[in-house]
Amino acid sequence: MHRAYRPKQVIAALALAVFSVGWTNAHAAKGAGTLDLKMETHAAFFSAETKQSKPLDPQVFVREANAPAGIGPQNIQHGAGLRPALITDPPQTTLFTSEGRPLGFTLGDWLGAKGTVDIAADRKTVTVRLEKLRPNATYSLFENHFDQQPIGFTPLDGTGSANSFVTSANGKAKVSVKAPDVLTHANAVLLVFHSDNAAHGMSRGELGVTAHHQLIARIP
Repeated sequence: MHRAYRPKQVIAALALAVFSVGWTNAHAAKGAGTLDLKMETHAAFFSAETKQSKPLDPQVFVREANAPAGIGPQNIQHGAGLRPALITDPPQTTLFTSEGRPLGFTLGDWLGAKGTVDIAADRKTVTVRLEKLRPNATYSLFENHFDQQPIGFTPLDGTGSANSFVTSANGKAKVSVKAPDVLTHANAVLLVFHSDNAAHGMSRGELGVTAHHQLIARIP
């Protein structure tokens, strides 16, 4: 399991989601005390926090003929002929699960996802806007708990009943969630892609097999 991520600021548990598929480039005017965060790829975030000599994505894999079976930097077992994708691999490189199942897109597609997280002044109301995701695919929003060892993860809605959604035909989505508690710097908002096209309730799914962290925003 990787080490605790770097500090920034505020946010911790989320519940009751009312989401609608769609995207708007224009952000509504925000009042005092709100936060407007840009999500980054989990690959870049993880690599920086764990000081990888070669920045990589520990949860998606590429073919390499001579690669032995092994355990990656996030304790994900992968088969022979596979290795974790490097951020510097060619963008057209095809991605696979740790078991060698095609994910259906390239590294460029995967790392090209974008998102923002808007947090209202009450530190409970969260709106996530996403684009360049896999069209008509299943995703979930989770919360990282950096104050737990090992790092904990809970559904952004707190119950696993309203944190999942399906993207539109153009790979966009807008998700609004009301947290049960005030969020703190011990948290981040995490986007999980489900390669089995199914939500897993309170669980993210099996990392590298059916669940793959794609975007993240640590609360400042």
